[in-house]
Amino acid sequence: MDQIQESFTKRLHEKGITIDSSQLDQFETYYKELVSWNEKMNLTGITEREQVYTKHFYDSVSLAFYVNMNNVKTIADIGSGAGFPGIPLKICFPHLKLTIIDSLNKRINFLQHIVQETGLEHVQLLHGRAEDWARKPEHRDHYDLVTARAVAKLAVLNEFCLPYVRVGGIFAAMKGSSPDEEIKEASHSLKELKGKLQRVERFTLPVEDSERHIVVIDKTAATPKKYPRKAGTALKTPL
Repeated sequence: MDQIQESFTKRLHEKGITIDSSQLDQFETYYKELVSWNEKMNLTGITEREQVYTKHFYDSVSLAFYVNMNNVKTIADIGSGAGFPGIPLKICFPHLKLTIIDSLNKRINFLQHIVQETGLEHVQLLHGRAEDWARKPEHRDHYDLVTARAVAKLAVLNEFCLPYVRVGGIFAAMKGSSPDEEIKEASHSLKELKGKLQRVERFTLPVEDSERHIVVIDKTAATPKKYPRKAGTALKTPL
């Protein structure tokens, strides 16, 4: 274990999350493959090792500081990109049944490679639009926890993500700077999509002290049949 890994495990341990050497190996494999594939396709602008461990891995796992993963069995990561936050959460909490949805097939191919190289089990990777998969009965009103990291504004994200959350489950939107304005703009969409703002958690990333926010939303009832609207509508005309 080198200094970067040591700092990473120490910071997680301070938050009550313990990972063993095999999980650390999975993170290192993930890092190496991310950088290697990034030369062929645009996955991330962050490739320096310490920054990947902080800005991608630690940042992804930060969701578990505020949501008890022991109470979560099924999780969906919408618009996951290079696998954040879903894959780091799955590495730390192997019991999770993870579903990742992304609209770009080459990113799904990359994630399939990561799952294979790290030996992760119970990971479902789906290529397509969030609005389309949300209409499938096996995904609708189904997941304990749904998350999205830096995908879109909250009014749009609510329509992408809340249809996947089971009644009584949670949607957690991972944001950078203060989401207060977005939350105000999203009040109508929350009402329409049967979501209720539970709380907003604020923290700073270690090393660089950049601001992070997690918006925690409860799902109060089943998603009305008319939502989500057809693919692309939410982005053009948010609720």
